Amino acid sequence: MEMNLQPRAMKCFVSGAPFSEGDRVASLLVRSATGEVRRYDSLEANAGSLAPEGFVACRWVQVFKPHPREEDADRTLKLTADSLFLALADPATEQTPETARLVRFLALLLERKRLLRPRGRTPDGARELFEHSRTRQLFEVPATDLGPEFFAAVREQLSVLFGEPGPRAAPAVAAAPAGAP
Repeated sequence: MEMNLQPRAMKCFVSGAPFSEGDRVASLLVRSATGEVRRYDSLEANAGSLAPEGFVACRWVQVFKPHPREEDADRTLKLTADSLFLALADPATEQTPETARLVRFLALLLERKRLLRPRGRTPDGARELFEHSRTRQLFEVPATDLGPEFFAAVREQLSVLFGEPGPRAAPAVAAAPAGAP
């Protein structure tokens, strides 16, 4: 699952003030009426003034850390399931119900791709532990009931990001040659 999005902004979308280390930055992924997916970043104090047009797929808050100078700018332009998971599951990111649901879904996806390894549950059983294979970092993911309601909600969130899936074409039935029994 890949999509191209702009990387985290270096200044507040609402005020235009540059972010400094330690600022709390609120981020939103929004799908516009034209189908374009955009990321909006603002200071948490200004997040109430941020009203982008379109459907908000998810939102999160994290502490701003400047990019290392040697980081590859082209690599940061590509948002993958892995990088989205790392951003949303970061312990410094505040969880909302929609963010927690998306983190759980991404954990399932990345576990299947063997980028995350299950490491059991927390003592209270409310969260599952996963180890990220590349960074060796442990993440706690909500142990959510994976019923139909969960997948319906995730489908709605993903349709905001990727668009509604088109109707499936009915399989073509091969016509029997004339005179065949």
